[in-house]
Formats: sequence, C-alpha cells, structure tokens
Amino acid sequence: MEGGTFLRLGADPPTLDPHLTTDVNSAIYAVEIFGGLMTIDKNIAIVGDLAEGWDVSSDGATTTFRIRPNAKFHNGRSVTAGDIKWSLERAADPATEAFNASVFLGDIVGVRERLSGAATEISGIRVINDRTLTITIDAPKPYFLSKLTYPVSFVLDRENVESGRKWIFEPNGTGPFRLGEYIPGEVLLLTRFEDYHLGPAKLDAVEFLISGGNSMLMYENDELHITGIPLTLLAGVSDPSNPLSKEIVLAPPQFDVDYFGFNTTQPPFDDVKVRQAFNYAVDRKTLASTLLQDLMVPAQGILPPGFPGYNPDLKGYDYDPVKALQLLRESKYGTGELPRITLTLPGSFGAAINPSIEAMLAMWEENLGVEISILQTEWAIFLQDLHQNRFQMFGGLGWIADYPDPENFLDVLFHSESSNNQSDYSNPQLDVLLERARVEMDETARFELYHQAEKIIVEDAPWVPLWHSNGGSVLIKPNVQDYFLFPLVIPKYRYVYFTE
Repeated sequence: MEGGTFLRLGADPPTLDPHLTTDVNSAIYAVEIFGGLMTIDKNIAIVGDLAEGWDVSSDGATTTFRIRPNAKFHNGRSVTAGDIKWSLERAADPATEAFNASVFLGDIVGVRERLSGAATEISGIRVINDRTLTITIDAPKPYFLSKLTYPVSFVLDRENVESGRKWIFEPNGTGPFRLGEYIPGEVLLLTRFEDYHLGPAKLDAVEFLISGGNSMLMYENDELHITGIPLTLLAGVSDPSNPLSKEIVLAPPQFDVDYFGFNTTQPPFDDVKVRQAFNYAVDRKTLASTLLQDLMVPAQGILPPGFPGYNPDLKGYDYDPVKALQLLRESKYGTGELPRITLTLPGSFGAAINPSIEAMLAMWEENLGVEISILQTEWAIFLQDLHQNRFQMFGGLGWIADYPDPENFLDVLFHSESSNNQSDYSNPQLDVLLERARVEMDETARFELYHQAEKIIVEDAPWVPLWHSNGGSVLIKPNVQDYFLFPLVIPKYRYVYFTE
C-alpha cells in the first residue's frame, strides 16, 4: 500500500550540501534529496538519473547527455542543462571548498583550471540546449559515468543556493524526497516528492530519529521499523523461541574496509618498517572471531571480497609478533625510543573506546612495547582535520564504496595527488600504475594493474587494513517490504512500502 512514515534512527550530518559531502552520514540524506546525471539502481548498475540517455563520441572523450523532459526541482521548475553546468561549476569553484571536487570531477577538461581559480567556467562542459549538454574528459575512462553518481556532481538550484546561508535547510533538490524538517540533535524528516521523474516513492515520509535511544526497546515498542542487533543480544534474539527471530533479515556484506591510518611524513611512521611492524603486531583473525563474532572478515588488502577487481591471492599481514618486533628494531627508530604517538579517533571527549580498538592498543603495547595516547574529537571537526592531514595516526574509520569500481578505493585513497590520500602517502611507481589503469579500457588488463597497485600499497603499509563487513543481522518489521540492504550508499527509500 502507499503512504505511511518509515521510522529509523539517524545521525546529524556534518553537512546537507551535497557538494561538501565526504562522509556516509551526509551521503545517506544527500542521495535522497538531490540527484545528478547518473545514479546507482537497486541492481547496483550505473543508470541514468536526470539523464534519460547519452552517447559517447568515437574517440571516447565526449559524452552527450539528454535530460529527462519530466525532471523537476522540488518547486516544480524543470531541470535544464544550464542547471547542471552551473552546479558542476559551483562544485569546482574554489570558494565552495568542495573537498572531493578534484577527485570526482577532475577528469573533466577545465575542472582543474576552475579549481585553481584560473577559469570562471569549466571548458569541457557545453550546453547545447535546455535538454542537452556535452561533457568532455581528458581521456576515455571506463569509470567516468560512475563518478557522476557521487554527491559532488549533484544538481542544485542556483536561485535557492544564492538565497542565503540557510538555503540548505530548505533545499530545492531533484531527489525522490524533500527535506521536510531538520532539527539538529532531534529529527530529520524526508517527505515524498510527488513529481519525482523516476516515479514517486510509495512512502509518505522517512523520519530519522537523531535524538537516539535504546534501539532494541524502541523497535519492540513499535517506535522504529528497523534496527541493528547489538552483538551482546544477537544470540538471544536469534533463538527460535524468541518471537523477534522471525523478523531477522540477513544483511549482505558491505563493500567496505575498516582501517587505521598513518601519516607517512611524520615520525615514526615515515619509516616503512615501523608501519609494517604495526601491521604484523595485530591479530585480526582472533579479534574478528571473538570480539566481532565473525561479523567481520580480516582484511588482506584494501578491496573487499566480491568487489570488482578483488584479488583473492593477495597476501597481507598475518599475525607475527616476532617479525613485528624485528622490523621495529630494524627501523631507524630501533636503537632508541619511538617518538610519542597519538591516535586520534572520532568521538566526544571521554567517550568509551571501541573494545576492538582497545584490544589493538594492548597488542601494540605488548608486542612492540609502544604506548599510544588517545585523542578524541567530534566527527565534523575530525573530518576537517583528517582532510588537512593533521593526524599522526588515526582510526575508528571505514571506507565504503561510492560506486562499484576499484578506482574508488585504490586511486581515490592512495594516489599521491588525491585529496582523499589521508596518509600523505606517495609512491611514484604506484602513481604510474594507477594512471595507466585510469585509461585502460580492457577490464582484465585494468584489473591486473589494480592487483599490482594494491600489492604495492599493502607492502608500503600506509594503513593497517583491519577487516571487511561479513554481513550481519537486522530486525525489520514484517509489514515493511522492499527495504533493500545494499552494500553501498544509494537512494533506497523510494522502493520501500508497507503492506498494512
């Protein structure tokens, strides 16, 4: 049936401006309120959003997009090619300070000139008429359309944006839902956009309860339609004698990786042997099977199992405390005391540390004799400092795929010129491989380049890759249908409906 409000817990987003979005919390809302030329559908395929079709030139560099005639902003105004051009130029305007613009739009001819302030327009974007525009990239690249699904490429209404700083609380988007209400710390309400060009959502609204609470208790009191199951309660909820066991839905593995990162330009992590030592000193397998109850799979590298380009033969860091200590002693810091190490984590000052992080800190102390200080900062501030490479060591982080392509992990996170290279890591040999992979159109050859690149990254150890999610269990009310549990962040609430 149509109608009804879907209730779930949520979190305050660091931003609701899609061009400034860099995190999952912000993206969850951005993909529902806004949209761009392309999107990812429920089959994890790259499909047209505002674009009803496109043609690629014979040289593979220029794509001509045709805008859907029924594509509208939430105020009813038709979306034009000019809106898309203005939006991309706004994202690349240095005054916008869109952190991810260079990464996700940098293939477009003229974007780097716009980002540097040398140009006021993007030369590679041409408006042909209200419903047609062309985008030219610097070379044919197989993942280009995928990048246009990222929020930094979403279309905005110029009049709305230029109306004042509070525009983001009344955004005029093109997505399946409007922003109905947002009270920070309390609630964020999305309401159905009736004229959505891909067909209106079946739900009236989605309400994210940001004020928090005991999610299991709220679920049992019918205050939520979905909740995760805490590890401590999983066995009891799964017991067939528990009525809730019939409402368990198994979630697929996420396309993600959790990790610790090192600033490779700061002591002691400017020495690769120190970084390798920290990797060997962590018993991922035991932590995954005990503390995490096999809900995570120990990471051998960066790409998650099942992801395009995943290399099942990649050899990572098995637990070897003897080798770890040997490497530390062989490093340039091995003859004296290590510099003081501070691990920065997202979270409120004094908040409880995740037990798995505490366990790893204990392993580093026991196996390497290293005592690490903890510093916690609020999430929004943490992201700002992370983007400025201000941390010596950082953790409590994960990366989830934005689109199904290995470029989104290996190039976006580890190329020396990427703004998302949080470790300040640089290897010219790696850069060459990644740049070759960008323009390799044969998938087999391309994935082989990524296999070589990932091997170098693992050996250089700018991260301690920890694990990938192994799926899990959630509770979903029996009257909820088509709530798809996707392995990455894509628009999903337009599919959901209630049976009663």
